[in-house]
Amino acid sequence: MIDPYAEQTAAPARAWLHHLNPLAKLGAVLPAMVLLLFVRDLATPIAFLALAYAVLLTGARLTTRLWTVLLLAIPAGVVVLGLSMALWTDPAQVASTPVALRIGSWELHAGALESGLATGLRLAAILALSLISGLTTTGPDVVRAGVQQLRIPYRFGYTALAAYRFVPRFGYELSVIRAAHRVRGTHGGRGPFARIARGWGYIVPLLASAIRHAERVALAMDSRAFGAHPTRTERHEVPFRPRDVVFLLLMLAASAALLTLFFPWRS
Repeated sequence: MIDPYAEQTAAPARAWLHHLNPLAKLGAVLPAMVLLLFVRDLATPIAFLALAYAVLLTGARLTTRLWTVLLLAIPAGVVVLGLSMALWTDPAQVASTPVALRIGSWELHAGALESGLATGLRLAAILALSLISGLTTTGPDVVRAGVQQLRIPYRFGYTALAAYRFVPRFGYELSVIRAAHRVRGTHGGRGPFARIARGWGYIVPLLASAIRHAERVALAMDSRAFGAHPTRTERHEVPFRPRDVVFLLLMLAASAALLTLFFPWRS
């Protein structure tokens, strides 16, 4: 069973993003992500996309799958989304722009392509900025940082983390139940009705397993006096270091510089 919320192996020193505080990474990109929702030009999202790629390619620990996402999936998504949004653009709003494609009486104007591409680039830039935090931060570190720096009550933080950890557990239990059904030949056959019958047969054992696991988690939390005191000591500290402040300020300054340079809201 793979637990995505378990402790991860230590990242190498060159993967410097993994060694930053999760709140610093989130605070560094959140203002730009919000402001990108309101831009309509092409240059601004391209600039933020380049900034996000520069940070990710130099500071993140990237696997082959992530390289594929960054270099192939995101550009392909921009093209597909740009063309799709161009087709949905009201022709009356871009009638004054040159015709880029004509098929019979149907026309696709350059303004529609520009509007669709701007939407695709804007969403891609927001996604790339979110990956700075998402690819280099684990769930437990986010909770610990929230509890330690933001003073979120640990009752809420660690309870939410325990709930999230149920997800991989359910996946593992479901795979075990499916294997047991295959061994016993339960609900065999093909077709939609056989699939529905098999799915229905998973519900009761999966629910029973979930109840047992929840009881064990509740007993473990009670045995550790969870919630009995207003604060708890931390086994793993997630400090907010000077390097986190430097990264936060540099990213905010870079975002402000790009917005000032392109100023996408000028009339």
